[in-house]
Amino acid sequence: MTALLERKLLVLTGKGGVGKTTVSAALGLLAADRGLRTIVVEVGEQRRLAELFGVTPQDAGDETELQENLWSISIDPDRALLEWLQALGGRISGRVLASSGTFQYFAAAAPGAKELVSMVKIWKLTQGDSRPARPRKRAGGYDLVILDAPATGHALGMLHSPQTFGAIARVGPISSQTRRVRELLSDPARSDYLAVAQPTEMAVTETLELQDGLRLKLGRELHTVVVNGTLPRRFSNAELLQIERLHGSDPVTRSATLAARAVHDRASFQHNQVARLRRRHFEVLPVPFLFAAELDLPAVKRIAEHLSKQL
Repeated sequence: MTALLERKLLVLTGKGGVGKTTVSAALGLLAADRGLRTIVVEVGEQRRLAELFGVTPQDAGDETELQENLWSISIDPDRALLEWLQALGGRISGRVLASSGTFQYFAAAAPGAKELVSMVKIWKLTQGDSRPARPRKRAGGYDLVILDAPATGHALGMLHSPQTFGAIARVGPISSQTRRVRELLSDPARSDYLAVAQPTEMAVTETLELQDGLRLKLGRELHTVVVNGTLPRRFSNAELLQIERLHGSDPVTRSATLAARAVHDRASFQHNQVARLRRRHFEVLPVPFLFAAELDLPAVKRIAEHLSKQL
């Protein structure tokens, strides 16, 4: 984990619904507490981090300060592509360009264009340059950029976009931007990849597929997996057998015994899924299941504290 926080870019992905944004926020808090100027990047119309921290989000594409040393930004791929084409088109207004058939055709026909321009904006953040559309007070350079990437399949497509689009644009500024992004994503000293999974068969299988996809598309390895929502193993098999012998005919005791058995079986199943990851020699970082009505900021801080203890 210490090595992860020393990179310029940390990409988090995994199966949808496993808690990528929660873990991204927790890692952002952890890095900020260690004095690193950190920004967490959300993709699409997501602005969940600002809501989590109780602050008013800036416009899409602008940094929002969450707390000391920690910012967030939401990148809308459609808007990013529009701004990029507008920059190439000089004085053509965004309204005219967005309504033109040429823009719509290009957006649909150019493979990987939206994903590429999103990655270019992320690359600029690692350089301390997000180039806002209008003058404003900037946060400055960042020590760490955490990308809360889409689910596995879409994330791999996004990360592979420099190769996809680079096959089309071989010269000029587009080629130069593509090369810089590709160099960042392929450099183990500057970027790293982290999977987030829950201890379920489907989520673990998708993590293994992510490892294969990173090797195939980027020539990179997946080393670390955060397993979110793990249950503790409260009893050994021998202890559980002793409990089951005690219940007798009392309905309350019997209900408690059945509940203990259900929790034990579920924890054992999760342990087996984690074992699948360990057999691939991943560094597995378990995050305990939080019994809370909602996952608020104090809960995310508890997750950050738990991750910090595993360093």
